[in-house]
Amino acid sequence: MNWTDLNLIPAMPEIVLLSALCAVLLVDLWLPDEKRGITACLASFAVLAAAVFQVALWPGESVETFSRMFVLDGLSYVGKLAVYALVLVLFILSPGYLKARQIYKGEFYTLTLFALLGMCVMMSANHFLTLYIGLEILSLSLYALIALRRDDVRASEAALKYFVLGALASGLLLYGISMIYGATGLLLLPDVLVLSQSQAVNPWLLKLGLVFVVVAVAFKLGAVPFHMWVPDVYHGSSTAVTALVGTVPKIAATVFAFRILVTGLGGLYADWVPMLNMLAAASLLVGNLAAVMQTNIKRMLAYSTVSHMGFVLLAFMGGIKGFEAALYYALTYALMALTGFGVLMLLSREGRECEEIADLAGLNQRHSWYAFLMLLVMFSMAGIPPLAGFYAKLSVIRALLGQGLVWQAVFAVVMSLIGAFYYLRVVKVMYMDDAEETAPLSMAVAGRVALSACALGLLLFGLMPRTLMDWCTYALDKVL
Repeated sequence: MNWTDLNLIPAMPEIVLLSALCAVLLVDLWLPDEKRGITACLASFAVLAAAVFQVALWPGESVETFSRMFVLDGLSYVGKLAVYALVLVLFILSPGYLKARQIYKGEFYTLTLFALLGMCVMMSANHFLTLYIGLEILSLSLYALIALRRDDVRASEAALKYFVLGALASGLLLYGISMIYGATGLLLLPDVLVLSQSQAVNPWLLKLGLVFVVVAVAFKLGAVPFHMWVPDVYHGSSTAVTALVGTVPKIAATVFAFRILVTGLGGLYADWVPMLNMLAAASLLVGNLAAVMQTNIKRMLAYSTVSHMGFVLLAFMGGIKGFEAALYYALTYALMALTGFGVLMLLSREGRECEEIADLAGLNQRHSWYAFLMLLVMFSMAGIPPLAGFYAKLSVIRALLGQGLVWQAVFAVVMSLIGAFYYLRVVKVMYMDDAEETAPLSMAVAGRVALSACALGLLLFGLMPRTLMDWCTYALDKVL
């Protein structure tokens, strides 16, 4: 064995995160419920420490370790920093909401850290089995988080549905990986890419494996027709858990799709592009039409997620610029969704969830600033300039037109116009309907500041989109 295979430096953020996670687990065992804030502080410190180590490991070039199974490159660097930042914001936003529902427990923080660890492993995976291990760490953590409210039948039902369908998707992914291994005799992504391009493989077995892998990717992104779990999980979970499930894993899933489809199976580009074409078109159509009919805002945001993931899949068809647009879209969507769920947590109180669109009625009369923040989220999701969501959609459409995919670009624009209806409906309810609630809004000062910063970030990235797009360009510069 080459000693460079034991180089721990590229994986130091994950090692720090795992060590801190073990410490949080042990400390939380001895803490009484009234001191659960110590667990929250330690969990936040763990994320911050991992982020500091990640910043210190600025990669000039890609670095492989653990027999080339783990890679530190621009893509994993940018993706990890984004998920660290978003999880830290979630920890700041959620304590008041969790306390009001008696789920302010160590399990929320430890399971979230486990999910974060799984996402980091996924984004640095250079081997099919490393990808699978990272995915399972993430998935198992999310199953448990969704079922955290054990006395809530709806949460238990959502967790069971997600577990059963997630297990099916994991099985399909493993089956696809086994076929790819049978066709190539390899599992390292760059080696599979080289061999698949040389045509020295069994093409039918390799393509059959590709089908199963694409199905698994579509499930993790929540693309139609593998989206059945999305509305039930969003609706059944507590809003704090929904804010995690519906945001940060989308970044990891986008990087996961890039690793498999481009880094590993890029030689089959002509085969997986038509599959993504169908998945994207179905996701845009079903997601937007189903969202129009929803009165529950969490289910509406669930179906809107399906349509947004359709945009991400479309971006993969746009070549190099499309890959950059996909990463930019995933980062922007995660920020939009986290801000939106943050407002819902703010509006929820003990004994009453803010779940229906009608619950936002008259928010401008109650608190005009938070109505403005939600307006920024809805306008950004609808793709209205000058917000970040507009540039995200525009970058995808530009990439499609650059590849001559005119009909796909036109279809995406039409679906965006349909989607604008249900986002603007929320704005109408906030500003034009009379307020039915008069209860004060409760959230710590740190949470209000973080929420405001996230919403204003959507405006900043919309006015200066290159600030984020340059990071996406950097992330993929050394990978492609």
